[in-house]
Amino acid sequence: MTRKWLIIGIGVKRWIVLGAIGNLSFALGIVLALDLLDDVFDRRWLAVIALWLCGLYIIATAFYKLSRNLLAPYRRYQHGRVVDVVYAHRQRGKGLKVVAIGGGTGLPAVLRGLKAHTSNITAIVTVADDGGSSGQLRRALGVLPPGDLRSNVVALADDESLMTQLFQYRFNHGGDLGGHAFGNLFIAALAGISGGLDVALPEIERVLNIQGRVLPSTLDDVELVAKVRLRTKNRVIRVQGESKIGQMDGRIEEMMIVPPDAMAYHQSVQAILEADLIVIGPGSLYTSILPNLLVKGIQDALEQSKALKVYVCNVATQPGETTQYSVADHVLALEKYIGEDVLQVVLANSATPPANSATHYVAPAPDDHPVRQRYHLHYTDLTDVEHPWRHDPKKLAHALIKLLDERTGYTEYTVSDPLNIED
Repeated sequence: MTRKWLIIGIGVKRWIVLGAIGNLSFALGIVLALDLLDDVFDRRWLAVIALWLCGLYIIATAFYKLSRNLLAPYRRYQHGRVVDVVYAHRQRGKGLKVVAIGGGTGLPAVLRGLKAHTSNITAIVTVADDGGSSGQLRRALGVLPPGDLRSNVVALADDESLMTQLFQYRFNHGGDLGGHAFGNLFIAALAGISGGLDVALPEIERVLNIQGRVLPSTLDDVELVAKVRLRTKNRVIRVQGESKIGQMDGRIEEMMIVPPDAMAYHQSVQAILEADLIVIGPGSLYTSILPNLLVKGIQDALEQSKALKVYVCNVATQPGETTQYSVADHVLALEKYIGEDVLQVVLANSATPPANSATHYVAPAPDDHPVRQRYHLHYTDLTDVEHPWRHDPKKLAHALIKLLDERTGYTEYTVSDPLNIED
């Protein structure tokens, strides 16, 4: 491998030689200066200074050219000047440790917003999905569903990267590949040849050069089961399968996972214990958030963690899961499974801009509701301008960092433009 550096034309040897010449020039200046220590007015000091300046100039030029050539293969994957990229990378690397728990389309909003502030982000994602492309791959190949993992990996990657766009590409031309996202196929294939998802994910993160990491809540093959009270017949039925639960016209009374003793992935538990900030949600309450919290070990880690724990309530209600739910109803549903002493803060949206007729915004908790005494409820505008039923990543990140600063004095991450957050 060493001989490859001697190949003509790679633009390395010439600058190493030039740098050596610069060092030689500077060294000659030092030797000459030692002979002139007793005569500070000797004209040969001009030659010494010239040798020093010439040597420093040659060394600086060689270092710049050598660095530029060595970094050239990597710069194509980064945007902006090298100094800006390096500075941003170092600043994010010093950022707070964040764990975001959820799945679906809600969790990526948290990741997209926070990755501008820190690269110490761990997304803990549900693997209970059994619908669409993920469900097909799960049944055909026996792999854990890759869809939610892919969405969150992409959220932490460079949006302008060709690989990021490739991961999101979906085949829509019929045939055997119709409906599959390329990223899902890639994850399933890599998990197959590497021996498991836990081995495949670090390789995927390296390929996409993401700011953080994405972990499954468990490596066990789990399935969601719900007890649903039908609205029309007023009876409770048992529904098995994540994709079927939201299709029932009823109210979800109980959630469970099968097998019930599925164990948490050890790296996910460790990330929770080491976090400064833990964000639960946003996302589908029963099919994206709770499946993680039902995994044995995740709840225990949340109880032991010293981090600030924030639940981000959805902007809009979700038909089939949270119809007519208020912020308080969302919190009570979480409390049923994790207790009342885990969360400290509930962050909810206060804006209701015009949206389509299918959008029903989550109502605030009633003034006299008990959850107002148990938690700090913070309301602020979190809506996306173009899609007001979704969270805006930047607004969400600013609100979370401001909450952390107010609660823990994490002044290094104080938001420069204060948000209107009310109790």
